[in-house]
Amino acid sequence: MNSTRVLLLLSSIVAMTLCSFAILAQVQTQPNVTTVEIHGQVRLAEGGKPAENVVVRLESYDGGGSISEAFTDRLGKFRFTSLPPAQYSVRVHQPGYRDAQQQVDMTTSTSGLVYLQLLRDSSTTPAASATGSIDANVPPGAQKEFDKGVAALAEGGKDKIAFATRCFEKAVSIYPQFVEARLKLGTAYMDLEQWEKAEHALSATLEADPKAFNALFALSEIYLRENKLAEAEKVLVQGLAIQDQSYLGHLNLARVYWERARTEKDVMQAKPTLEKAYEEVKRALALKPDLAGAHLLKGNLLLRVSRTNDALVEFGEYLRLEPNGPFAAETRSLIEKINHKKAQN
Repeated sequence: MNSTRVLLLLSSIVAMTLCSFAILAQVQTQPNVTTVEIHGQVRLAEGGKPAENVVVRLESYDGGGSISEAFTDRLGKFRFTSLPPAQYSVRVHQPGYRDAQQQVDMTTSTSGLVYLQLLRDSSTTPAASATGSIDANVPPGAQKEFDKGVAALAEGGKDKIAFATRCFEKAVSIYPQFVEARLKLGTAYMDLEQWEKAEHALSATLEADPKAFNALFALSEIYLRENKLAEAEKVLVQGLAIQDQSYLGHLNLARVYWERARTEKDVMQAKPTLEKAYEEVKRALALKPDLAGAHLLKGNLLLRVSRTNDALVEFGEYLRLEPNGPFAAETRSLIEKINHKKAQN
């Protein structure tokens, strides 16, 4: 998600909190805990193309249990953070490809690097993923246009994004079942703030592949922007039923409940909805502890129920993760106001 969509996701969170807050306790500090991170990249062995939207699983090397999951970005990169020092196994399973796995010893280092390659499995027929990121039936002409669009997006800038949309449109015209191209087209329109076109492209993605969960999550952002909370909740629940490991899906669902709770002035009446929002934001942070926006939302939820001390801790964590983020100035101002009120009391 680029900065435009992050701003949309968080804009209303700070706005309400700056209007009112309660003071109950002193600020607590979190103990310093040594953590490690693992980052890396997944590529296709044929041609070396980055493998985008592939699920990477982090497992306990000793116990073999799954700890967390992440999706590769447009460059095939992934990252796991805030991990305790231990031995881990990084695994990729993609239909039509052989499993790729690498062990990482994080007991003596704070940062680990992993490179994985996906080799075609000749014993199976490659199938499209839930988002169509790997589809052996894509014609060369459509793939060429798609690759041009992805490269343009990587360069950034409004002109490049506009060029990318034209490439994705051509790819879809050549191969209408090109789900990943339709998804990219929809999110590129979102980057250009062409919301009607974005909604149409994402809906078409779901017509081609009803299990394209990323399209459902992207649609939720459009509905949230339009304050269509019922529609946003519906597509988020559908998306999370398919892919429950999406931290952004859980964060968006938390925001749906937060927006609903904002309409209730009485905290007791809003409590059931606030509790649902709190559970979803906790789930998002369990999947991605360094998700700055989730810490900001969690802080606001805590503040709404007068848990000011805990809220200040979450605001501090947001500023630690994004000291120059889009809402850093507003958050610092809010903290100053809270501390000023505390001093008066």
